[in-house]
Amino acid sequence: MAKFFDAIQDHHREFIERQKIFFVGSAPLSADGHVNLSPKGIDSFRVMSPNKVTYMDIVGSGNETSAHMLENGRITLMFCSFEGPPNIMRLYGRGRTVLPSDREWDELAPLFQLRLGTRQIIVADIDKVQTSCGFGVPLYTYSGERDHADKWASNKGADGLEAYKKEKNLFSLDGLPTALQKSLERSVVD
Repeated sequence: MAKFFDAIQDHHREFIERQKIFFVGSAPLSADGHVNLSPKGIDSFRVMSPNKVTYMDIVGSGNETSAHMLENGRITLMFCSFEGPPNIMRLYGRGRTVLPSDREWDELAPLFQLRLGTRQIIVADIDKVQTSCGFGVPLYTYSGERDHADKWASNKGADGLEAYKKEKNLFSLDGLPTALQKSLERSVVD
């Protein structure tokens, strides 16, 4: 049975810190827009306080979460127990993107082992935590992280990554601008 909380409790934080993967959900306001769900890993998630979390986001083929948060702020983060007792935890809140050019970057970046492919940091203010049984989640054994993203970023190099982000990460599938696009627009004006 689901239980709801107004903040991340100590035992929630301990559960989060044991997980090797989490999922990020976001959606545009448009009823015709595409809902996005992305898996994340690589020790990229941090609980900052009972109502604030952050994660390091690496370059990918899209940038839906950033676009959706820029439009409406909504974000859901989900953790599932694949080992040990069954459990599912969802964190509901409002998020925003922090780019390397933002002042807040210097405060958040030291929390992570940044990679060449680090694109942005997502910050979310959490207003609701939900736990549920997770009885239907299968058991899996963690065997390690993939190195594909780091190799891909290394092959692209810093200049290649910047070009890739400009080609693939400025707008969502539905044409919504991302924080990166807005940052580029501001730099042209300045």
